[in-house]
Amino acid sequence: MVPASTSATPSTRMSAEARRELILAAATRAFAEQGYAATTTDTVARLADVSQPYVVRMFGTKLQLFVEVFRRATGRIIDAFERELDAQPFDPDQPDDWTRLGQAYRALAEDRDFLLVMMHGFTSAGVEEIGRAAREGMGRIFALLQRTGGTEDQLRVFIAHGMLVNVLVAMRAPEHLAEGGPLAELAACAFQDYRLPTTD
Repeated sequence: MVPASTSATPSTRMSAEARRELILAAATRAFAEQGYAATTTDTVARLADVSQPYVVRMFGTKLQLFVEVFRRATGRIIDAFERELDAQPFDPDQPDDWTRLGQAYRALAEDRDFLLVMMHGFTSAGVEEIGRAAREGMGRIFALLQRTGGTEDQLRVFIAHGMLVNVLVAMRAPEHLAEGGPLAELAACAFQDYRLPTTD
């Protein structure tokens, strides 16, 4: 369960932007652990150590807060890929270039909360506002990846590998490699030399 907090008001010494970031971080943790449907603005407020009316005043509804958290997550992917693509020329026929782009994503996947928010966003796409944000986010990611000059097959394989990483981390498969078996083999293959996430 998400831990409760005792304070009901934010520190007066903290700027509005800092309080906003604090609430977004708390919301990311809460949504990652409990999903969209089960999380309440009260849960987020207790985790952020602020009042529930303050959360509502700053972000509006739970839905608006979740969409903001989800869009920040997709924004992190876009920023990471942009940095790699801007750092040096990309040759889609060079496996090493795809590897460094994949490592940029896998580094993000070490933040399990970020990754689970993405997963909850995809699975909650039946809520129209969330579905719209998910579709827009995936479209922006794909448009950015088209800058690599890769073929449709190359882009499809790259994105599919990223989604496999998502699913394996969500089910904590990398933390159970020592158990062996086919799933451990799949995880080892998917992550290769990636430094695996650790448990909390």
